[in-house]
Amino acid sequence: MELIEILGYIGALIVGLVLGLIGGGGSILTVPILVYFLGFSPIVATGYSLFVVGSTALVGTIRNIKKNTIDFKTAIVFAIPSIITVFMVRSLVIPNLPEVIFSIGNFKLTNSLFIMLLFAIIMLLAGWSMIKSKTINSDNVIKTFDNTHYFAIGTQAIGIGALAGLVGAGGGFLIVPALVLLVKLPIKKAISTSLFIIAIQSLIGFLGDLKTLQIDWQFLITFTGISIAGIFIGLALSKKISAKGLKRGFGYFTIFMAIYIIFKELF
Repeated sequence: MELIEILGYIGALIVGLVLGLIGGGGSILTVPILVYFLGFSPIVATGYSLFVVGSTALVGTIRNIKKNTIDFKTAIVFAIPSIITVFMVRSLVIPNLPEVIFSIGNFKLTNSLFIMLLFAIIMLLAGWSMIKSKTINSDNVIKTFDNTHYFAIGTQAIGIGALAGLVGAGGGFLIVPALVLLVKLPIKKAISTSLFIIAIQSLIGFLGDLKTLQIDWQFLITFTGISIAGIFIGLALSKKISAKGLKRGFGYFTIFMAIYIIFKELF
């Protein structure tokens, strides 16, 4: 086993460790690890990432079910349009992306470059979200909830499903604010419900890849198993370490990684 491959598996452990320590964000590292350390193409990496993200989120969901902290009604309303969208993106859109989406002069926007640049933008948004993360002001939360808000939830769910399908990330940093501001869920319940949504949408989205990708199951299960082990280590450490400072620090690291990806892909 080469050094860079070993670093890739260490990266899998870090993905789980971060998830366990700060409750999110670690999955945003999965695609760069698979692409830059383990040599997978972006299309394969985003598919594998959905399986890793979904499996690790499922572990957290099982814990949350025991704690009774999931709003299943809201989760289903959000998950249905998201699941349909992510499955369609993985099964129909990704396989039919042209090799070169467009070209201007000597510049060619290939499907791989498009995915990695879009992923870098998502990383920038996620990093900024972690840096400026504060308790959501109750003044911003809607005071009444009616059927019109289901349309808003559905619209956001479709958008998040499309992003998840394209870049293989769960989108928790987008789902949690939507659940708090639109559905008035308490922040802890919103996080638990978000994890449940991410688990379902990611795993079902991955099913859309089964007919189009050659899956290396031995590698994928090993990588995912290491990541899940990292979650339990992170959960144990989280009882002794404050997550607030770690979250901000990881936010800055995520932004640094996003800038690195942009420069590496374009220059």
